[in-house]
Amino acid sequence: MKLNKKGLLASLCVIFFCLFLAIPAYFWSQTNVKDLARWHNSRLSPVIMIPGSSATQNRFDGLVEKINERSVKKHSLLKVKVYNDGTIKYSGKIRPKDEEPFIVVGFENNKDGYNNILKQAKLFNKAFAELSEKYEFNNFKAFGHSNGGLIYTAFFENYMSDYDITPKVLMTVGTPYNFSETSLQRKTQMLADFIQKRDQLPRDLTVYTVAGTETYDSDGLVPERSVEAGKYIYQGAVKHFTQITVTGQDAQHSDLPQNDQIIDLLERYVLQQNQGQKPKSKKNS
Repeated sequence: MKLNKKGLLASLCVIFFCLFLAIPAYFWSQTNVKDLARWHNSRLSPVIMIPGSSATQNRFDGLVEKINERSVKKHSLLKVKVYNDGTIKYSGKIRPKDEEPFIVVGFENNKDGYNNILKQAKLFNKAFAELSEKYEFNNFKAFGHSNGGLIYTAFFENYMSDYDITPKVLMTVGTPYNFSETSLQRKTQMLADFIQKRDQLPRDLTVYTVAGTETYDSDGLVPERSVEAGKYIYQGAVKHFTQITVTGQDAQHSDLPQNDQIIDLLERYVLQQNQGQKPKSKKNS
């Protein structure tokens, strides 16, 4: 049976059209498979740190320096500043083959107040999206001093579910979950909102909240009860929750990031190369 010329031409057009679609789709799928494999096999597990109000991306320089003095494996330090218009600027770098760098995210808007904390969490989300795309990590560890812990709480409740990235541990130090309130019976609007949205927290997260006590009930700025209020947010909503109090020298609020006991805790519970080891310091906590 003779094939109609128009039918033959139509059949050839269909074949060529299918090839036209199939070839790019093949290469696209191959590229995506490689990208997914690279992301899945990534050994990068950064420690992403957020400082408190009025502090900059330089806040943890002393802490990182102390850790590197005590550690055989040195950690890179990448600093990120997020401007109010969403512009992100970097300083420092992550060295090749450094699997556990420190990344510090600071803000142009580093003022106190609940509304600002929500704005900072939104800006942090922008920075986190850019960092995760740039460095292709599939897990990270979180560290927040003072209001940095509040920014992380808002980030986890409002944005973390958008990512296929695992937050392994959160450590907050001197974080005023109930602002300046000294009674757990009086909850600020921020604390009430955090409690209301606690079901949005990552279920497999391990959380440590650390309080410093210069006096018996305060680190000189943040009431110990305000730090303790973190239990209403995290306890029972995450995999593990632990509260820790440090006392003695350098337990004042602004000194906590350089406190040797805090560094011991960070090395033991956050840094993966030291997890499970006993703290090096002999001071009581």
